[in-house]
Amino acid sequence: MAKALARCLLLVAAVLPMLAWPSAPSAAEEPKAAVPAPETEEEKKERATRRVCAVALCATLHNHKPATGDVACSVQKTWRKELMTAILAKGGLSWPWGNARCATDLKFDRATLIKAMTESDFEAQFDTHDVRCELQRESEKYEIKLQIRPRVTFKQGKAVKASLNWGKIEAPTLAKSALWSATAADNSFGVLQSTVVEDINEFIQAKCTEVKEEWQGK
Repeated sequence: MAKALARCLLLVAAVLPMLAWPSAPSAAEEPKAAVPAPETEEEKKERATRRVCAVALCATLHNHKPATGDVACSVQKTWRKELMTAILAKGGLSWPWGNARCATDLKFDRATLIKAMTESDFEAQFDTHDVRCELQRESEKYEIKLQIRPRVTFKQGKAVKASLNWGKIEAPTLAKSALWSATAADNSFGVLQSTVVEDINEFIQAKCTEVKEEWQGK
């Protein structure tokens, strides 16, 4: 999962590499560095919304207040075809779709978040979240829906163990079998655990530091 807030928000992007398949590109096919196209207005709105959500989460995690209620927000991120192609090519995988847009409605219990930061050893069980992804391919669009119910163990305010606990999957036949195999493997063997733990800790520290002026002391 690329390291962006959308990944930290239950790692929506972890779904995308699972839809790729092995390839053996020649040297001539290796991705070349290119100047990215400017952000679209839609992408700017997505980023602004994710930032607002990050500030709300960071305020609870670091200020430990308010102590009741939920942090709730809807987030979305567009993953451009060029980015997915370049990322997956490094692992010998191809990306057969165009742009991908993933979204989820986040809801985190504030009391649970505060306990995760303040107790010496705490297992946080979060609510079920529905993840929706739209994949473009030429003139067609494919919709994928998945469920995750994250559980994270914290020690001294740092994530040390995590599982996404994948649930129901709705997807076209082309993608569903690959998704089912990948999510089943993660549920059984925790193949994404290290990535999830790394991203949670990066969010708590580095990402919250980026927006510190907006939550500190509030």
